[in-house]
Amino acid sequence: MEFWNSQLTEKSWKILQELRKKYNFILIGGWATYLWARQQKSKDIDIVIEISELQRFKNENLSKNDNLKKYEIKIEEIDVDIYVSHFSKLTIAPENLKKYTQKIEGFNVASPEALIILKQGAYEDRKDSVKGEKDKIDILSLLFFSDINFKSYKSVLKEYSLIYHIENLISLVRNFKDYDSLHLTPREFKFKKELILKKLRKI
Repeated sequence: MEFWNSQLTEKSWKILQELRKKYNFILIGGWATYLWARQQKSKDIDIVIEISELQRFKNENLSKNDNLKKYEIKIEEIDVDIYVSHFSKLTIAPENLKKYTQKIEGFNVASPEALIILKQGAYEDRKDSVKGEKDKIDILSLLFFSDINFKSYKSVLKEYSLIYHIENLISLVRNFKDYDSLHLTPREFKFKKELILKKLRKI
């Protein structure tokens, strides 16, 4: 089962490819999760940039969202959220994300460990919304389908005094039931879930 309709995700992917040709950024959010886990595609685009790069976005109908401490571009139905170093508030400060990136398909992408932490922060802010549901699916996708280094995950949490996120993650995994959104059979889902819970309890 696909979370967003394929017309929207295809359009979003094309816009993301165009942005990559023009700007330097770190990819976070749903598309970063997709590049690691190859599960659900994304509708929205989330990127992190240096403050010096912001000037170059001026031609893109850029607007500032002071409440949420980010900049935004709307291209047809696609929202591009731009988080800026030394301005935006993310679970891991944007200026620190450079330490946790890898190249995938020409994109600078946040590592799976950093992405889970960012996604956990986003989920806490919007857990009762449609986007919160997508955050949950993305977190489980990363746990089930990317190669998570749980020691690295824990050390990043320690660095930012977020160690309680481990218990939150255990609870989220334990209560998650939507195996269909992860393209798994009930049996595959049960096996992966038990494996991840065992690893999380060990860290």
